[in-house]
Amino acid sequence: MPPVLSMPEPICLIENVDGNTLVFNKDAEKILSEISQPVVVIAIVGKYRTGKSYLMNKLAGKRTGFALGSSIQSKTKGIWMWCIPHPQNPGQTLILLDTEGLGDVEKGDCKNDAWIFSLAVLLSSAFVFNSLGTIDQQSMEQLHYVTELTKLIKLKSSPEKKDESGEYKRIFPSFTWCVRDFTLLLEKDGKSITEDEYLMTSLEMKKGTDKKAKDYNLPRECILHFFHTHKCFVFDRPASKKKLRVLEELEESELEEEFVEQATRFYSYMIAESRVKTLAGGFEVTGRMLAVLAESYVKAIQSGTVPCMENAVLALSQIENTGALQDALSKYEREMDNHVLRFPTETQQEFLNLHMEREKEAIKVFLGRSLNDKDQKYQHKLKELIDNKMNEYSTKNETASRDFCRKLLQQLSLTLEDDILAGKYSVPGGHKLYLMEKLKVMEAYNVTPGKGIKALEVMQEYISEKKDVEAAVIQADNTLTEKERQLAEERAQAENAEREKAIMEQNNRNLQQRMDDQNRSFEQHKEMLMDKMEQERKMMMQQNELVIAQKLKEQEVMMNAGFQDKINALQQEINSLRHQNSSSNGGCVVL
Repeated sequence: MPPVLSMPEPICLIENVDGNTLVFNKDAEKILSEISQPVVVIAIVGKYRTGKSYLMNKLAGKRTGFALGSSIQSKTKGIWMWCIPHPQNPGQTLILLDTEGLGDVEKGDCKNDAWIFSLAVLLSSAFVFNSLGTIDQQSMEQLHYVTELTKLIKLKSSPEKKDESGEYKRIFPSFTWCVRDFTLLLEKDGKSITEDEYLMTSLEMKKGTDKKAKDYNLPRECILHFFHTHKCFVFDRPASKKKLRVLEELEESELEEEFVEQATRFYSYMIAESRVKTLAGGFEVTGRMLAVLAESYVKAIQSGTVPCMENAVLALSQIENTGALQDALSKYEREMDNHVLRFPTETQQEFLNLHMEREKEAIKVFLGRSLNDKDQKYQHKLKELIDNKMNEYSTKNETASRDFCRKLLQQLSLTLEDDILAGKYSVPGGHKLYLMEKLKVMEAYNVTPGKGIKALEVMQEYISEKKDVEAAVIQADNTLTEKERQLAEERAQAENAEREKAIMEQNNRNLQQRMDDQNRSFEQHKEMLMDKMEQERKMMMQQNELVIAQKLKEQEVMMNAGFQDKINALQQEINSLRHQNSSSNGGCVVL
């Protein structure tokens, strides 16, 4: 289990220096890099002094944290981050992003606001827009940044003829509009409506193609087109003007009851419904991955280019896949090292089974972190590295077997060695005595467990080392006839040939087992990869279904406005997504 995150207060994630330079904070990067859990990222934007920070503190379950401020000056500069354990999902981390107020007169550069807005969209899985009063044309004009998103964010590194705008809904966050200090009745045509119905009514488009109609429709169309989910909350004023200055010091009992109820509903919805940040294809983003994306986007902006999601994901994939490779190999080595002290294994098959289990765990680690590993390049490299490591451990296992067997023979043959030095066998009948002691050593050796796979070879080496000694004993034994000496030598040669044959047969069996193991290893890699690809295929299909549902809603709005060309374009996108789902086969494996 990853360590529980402890972050008592927010930290600046992206600093806005002098209103014209964005800097990615290395301290924030360090915090994010330690989060291996999937992250739910909620970002809030809006005009300065509209109460954004209060809502973010509410989501953090705190009264203080993000600076509220009580003057006309914007307190939050850049983007501030607060990472906390998810209140409902133990396996996730909640990341709150509070952005500096849009339209701050002290900045004097609206382009800076546009970058802050686009970064909030790029980094979040749930995007909150905060405004005062009502949803009217003036508040829509405050949202003009949304109409510039296609200029501020690129999906692909190289433009294609195919219109990619339909992909934004798949990648962009959900959209929640918070309307503060709301004083109107939620009614339409004399009937009560919900907050969501109020939002969708406000997003209805005007018929017509003149400039006035286009200007009116553009922000509404962008909100509908870019974001996959649309939600609205309206809030009464929380307290009197005097009390607003010390809002973070007030107890809930000192706030307006209606506001407290509305804020609680907002909290409950955002915590329960905000999804994990994902990339195209449904890949879940961890804190570590979010840090890479944030740095990539900021570097692009500071270099004068437009942040490109494809390039950012490519850079992220290289980092994650390299890390996945290292993590998996380290896992294999750690697990194998735990067994080195228990070497040698009794048989090679026992060693190969041990290797297969450890390799399976390593593949699981790799596939759990790897991202967009096209053509399985990194997984193929993993197999190569593990095969090399396996050979190293196989050598260690063989060495352990040799060392054990040599030490065993040394202990078992102490009497034999002493008797040889003492000349006990250089006497009449000495050969028979020698054979009896040698057989005693061999029988004790053969019944001793734990010798490992080099037991036969070490015994053969030992007998070979004693070949000249035995020949000398035979020659010294004058009770043997020449015929008996010849038979003894022939018997020794036959036994030697028999042992050599047994060693060769064992080596052939070992070689076949190694070949079988390679086939099993390949099938194991393939099977686990296919399982992951099937999961990714299902995630893509689920994502497609969600996008289709939202595009159908968008199509309904266009139908009501009579925009047949937009209806047709949306239908093409819907048909394409349905075709993807019907023809999806999970891809192919090229290991």
